[in-house]
Amino acid sequence: MTAEPTRRTPAPPSRGAGLLYGLGLGGFVDGIVLHQVLQWHHMVSDTAGNPVTTVAGLEVNTMADGFFHIATWLLVVAASIVTIAHWQQGRLAPSWRFHLGLVIAGWGLFNLVEGLVDHQLLGVHHVRDDLGGPLSWDLGFLAFGALLIALGWWLHRSGAATVSPDPTVRPRGGAARR
Repeated sequence: MTAEPTRRTPAPPSRGAGLLYGLGLGGFVDGIVLHQVLQWHHMVSDTAGNPVTTVAGLEVNTMADGFFHIATWLLVVAASIVTIAHWQQGRLAPSWRFHLGLVIAGWGLFNLVEGLVDHQLLGVHHVRDDLGGPLSWDLGFLAFGALLIALGWWLHRSGAATVSPDPTVRPRGGAARR
């Protein structure tokens, strides 16, 4: 009598990588679009000692923005490490909706945390320091973050149903995984 080999069910996809990607990429969107392209604010642009109207203030803000970008880059690196580790563990690959939903939710989480901490608690900058930091822009930023979390979580949950350990099962809108 020969024993049939046991088939190990792969672990489900992880949420960690998608959330880390979202946190990091959300930070990049904030830093690149709001700090550099639109120049609405910098990391410490609402502090008395570092006004963006002086060269010295811009130098401090540019350095602070650089450290901020290092942190967001490290989040993306961490997400890549988690992704590779899970591939090596044989975890199931997430569906696009599962993963993209988490990335969007992570971006929203970044906006909520950064908006609450930097804009409200510490007051080191506001969304529109170029306009004197009106509260309505800060509240809109928080609302946008909450909307991203809700949209991302909905997308993630709708994609979670398409993840199957059976390689012959076709996810909605996709080919069978092999």
